[in-house]
Amino acid sequence: MEAHAVATWNPFASAREKFDELATRLTSDETVKMAHGDVEALLELEGREILRRMFEAHLASRGLGEVEDVVTGSDGDERGHVRVTSRTLMTLFGAVRVERAGYRNREAPTLFPRDGELNLPHDCYSHGVRRRVATEAAKGSFDAVAEAMASTTGAAVPKRQTEELSVRAAEDFDAFYDTRAVATESQAAKSADVLVLTFDGKGIVMRPEDLRPATQQAAKERRPRLAKRRCKGEKGAAKRMAMVAAVYTIEPFFRTADDIVKEFGPVATIAKERPRPQNKRVWASLRSDPKDVVSAAFNEAERRDPGRSKSWVALVDGNATQLRLLRGEARRRKIDLTIVLDIVHVIEYLWKAAHALHGEGSREAEQWVSQRLRLILEGKAGQVAGGMRRSATKRRLSRWQRAPIHACARYLLKHKRYLCYPLALAAGTPIATGVIEGACRHLIKDRMDITGARWSLQGAEAILRLRSLRASGDFVEYWAFHQQQELQRVHLSRYADATVPATRPPPKPALRRHLKLV
Repeated sequence: MEAHAVATWNPFASAREKFDELATRLTSDETVKMAHGDVEALLELEGREILRRMFEAHLASRGLGEVEDVVTGSDGDERGHVRVTSRTLMTLFGAVRVERAGYRNREAPTLFPRDGELNLPHDCYSHGVRRRVATEAAKGSFDAVAEAMASTTGAAVPKRQTEELSVRAAEDFDAFYDTRAVATESQAAKSADVLVLTFDGKGIVMRPEDLRPATQQAAKERRPRLAKRRCKGEKGAAKRMAMVAAVYTIEPFFRTADDIVKEFGPVATIAKERPRPQNKRVWASLRSDPKDVVSAAFNEAERRDPGRSKSWVALVDGNATQLRLLRGEARRRKIDLTIVLDIVHVIEYLWKAAHALHGEGSREAEQWVSQRLRLILEGKAGQVAGGMRRSATKRRLSRWQRAPIHACARYLLKHKRYLCYPLALAAGTPIATGVIEGACRHLIKDRMDITGARWSLQGAEAILRLRSLRASGDFVEYWAFHQQQELQRVHLSRYADATVPATRPPPKPALRRHLKLV
């Protein structure tokens, strides 16, 4: 007789069985008659089941996570009683079962070293599922997220859970940026010479309970004049203002007043290629005060240019609060900051005044705007403001007709100190807020203005953060940081010395001896 050994347990046997079954099915008479799209769908569905079984087998092959000695929690209590339990983990391939040893005593909660070693979440959804939900939620509605998860993964995530997972996915946003390293002098020298900070605001339709107190009260007191429809000027829903910020570097771009006038002509003429923003970071917040957003932008700028070797420029649209905060923050940090008023906003005021003087759509209005724009770019804003007022007086325009002219003149005179275009053009710094305008559209309008959306403060803030991470190109790096933070919160904080005890390697499969007659 001859003896040979046969292993009694193989965790991957079920996955191998499913693979062989699928391979056999692909050569069956029924399958060979299918169109390629049907075969593709079959492979996606059945292949996902193979991956699920392999994942579950891998978890089983790592053992129960038993340790050599008792387990001590952060509370100082030792846990010597061991009990094996199982939990469900919803993965991208479907639900898998995880068996693990729990260490407990009568007074203290149970600790599972295997959970810490695997960095399992506190609920049933894996980090892979959470990441996919965060990615999809940043792009479309929560209904669309639930539908996408059901159709492209093996994980069933209801709509309510997609909202909750999105909030959790974004909770380390501030900590992530707070811990980013300060640039060295050599790193700062490699980036462009102009450092730009720019801000804007954009309203988001909110649920009544999440409006700011003053807006909430105004919404309650609002009474429509008609029952069937809103009249002109009446608002349909109350909004909460989000503060949008952007920080980036850019190479100097030298132009003249004539170059700018040509760019804003009926057919834009650009003499040379415009430099593109570098290392752009954009973000928006509903929860933070404007002061905190401005402070965060200065922190980001100082991280990029700790030696203050670059030209610092702030681009604004004339908002009084923003201007006050910018001046105060620059003064507090002793930063030489040049504040420039967005030229596009100036042009809009000029066009309204031109229409009052020469009529909408006339060639005279177009010529008038071009001439006044050139004068403003040459530093003669006061001359333009006085001239248009005198022109309105000579034409004996009515009070109603003079309104846009006076508005334009007031705007120019009020912000005259920020119309420093001759210096900006000579230094090659930007004079338009195209970056922040684009950020408002991308971060807010394209996602938050979905028809019928009424946002909670918590949900809206989370989506703004996720979209900001993606727009800034930081999502991959952030997710690695977020997973490490999850490990600290869910597991390490529960053990003595913030360390999960080392687990024993799983025992080797037992061998059964068979005797074979020869």
